Amino acid sequence: MTIKIAHLGPAGTNAEAAAQTYQEWLQRDSEATVELLPCQSIAQSLYALAHDEVDRAVIPVENSIQGSVAISLDLVWELHPLSICQQIILPIHHALISFAQDFSEIKEVRSHPQALAQCQRWLEKHLPHAALREANSTTAVLSNLKDNPHLGAIAAPRAAHLYHLPIMVDAIGDFPQNCTRFWVLGKEIQTAGDVISLAFTLPAKIPGVLVSALEVFARRKINLSRIESRPTKRSLGEYLFFVDIDGCLTNPDVQAALMELQTHTEILKILGNYRTIPLVSLGATPAPVTDSSS
Repeated sequence: MTIKIAHLGPAGTNAEAAAQTYQEWLQRDSEATVELLPCQSIAQSLYALAHDEVDRAVIPVENSIQGSVAISLDLVWELHPLSICQQIILPIHHALISFAQDFSEIKEVRSHPQALAQCQRWLEKHLPHAALREANSTTAVLSNLKDNPHLGAIAAPRAAHLYHLPIMVDAIGDFPQNCTRFWVLGKEIQTAGDVISLAFTLPAKIPGVLVSALEVFARRKINLSRIESRPTKRSLGEYLFFVDIDGCLTNPDVQAALMELQTHTEILKILGNYRTIPLVSLGATPAPVTDSSS
C-alpha cells in the first residue's frame, strides 16, 4: 500500500519537513510505503487531495508570529468535506542563503511572504538597501543563487544543505520561538481526537448572534481555544468564523453543544477531530538533509 502526501514544494520547504514528520509517524506502526509529492502552491496541494490524486495533504495554517495562513483557511472551508486528521507544530528556523561575500553585495532578497515577514526586523537592520521580492515558497528561488551573487534567499538551513548552498547568516528570524501549525488533511472523519475545528457562518443583522453561538460551549464548560474570522467574499462586513474547541466528537456534551450551535448558525462545518503529533517522540525536528535525493 502506498500513501501519497501532497505538500508545498519544492524540496527543502518547511511544509516538506512537516510532511516528513507525518511520514515518520505513519511508518512507526505500519509497513506502508509513503510517497511525498511536492506542489507549487498550497492550493495545488489541497486540490490534489480533493481530486483523489493523493491520500493526504499537509498545509500550514497558523504561524506564531504572523498568524493564520488565509489561503489555507479559505480553501479548507471551500473544499469541505476535506477533514483534518492530525496537526503538527513545527519549529521554524530561517537562514540567509547567498553567494555574496558581504551584505553590501546583496541587492535583492526573495522568499515566501511569510518568511520575509518573520525576518522583517533583521532585514531592516542588516539589509535596508535590498529589495524584497515574494516567491511561491522558501526554496523556489534557490536554483537562481549560483548565477547571481547579488541575490539572497531566506529558507530553512536544511534547504541549504539539500541544495549544497552557502549559509551566509543562520538564525535571522525576529523571534527565536517561531513555530508553525500544520494540518494533515484527508477525506475520512475521525472521532478520536482532543481538538475539534469548526467553521460557520451566521444569519445577517441579528444582534448578539455570535455571542449566542459561543455560549453553547461556555455553558457546558467546553474550552474554546481559538476563534478568528474570514470574509465570506459575498458582501463587505460578512464573515465566517473558524473555531477550535477542546474535546472529542463522541463526548455527549460536545454533541449537545454542536446540535444547539446548528440552531444559531447559517452554515456549520465540522472540519476535523484530531490530535497533535508529538515531535519529541519522533526525535525532535527532522534532521537536515545532506544529499540531493528527494
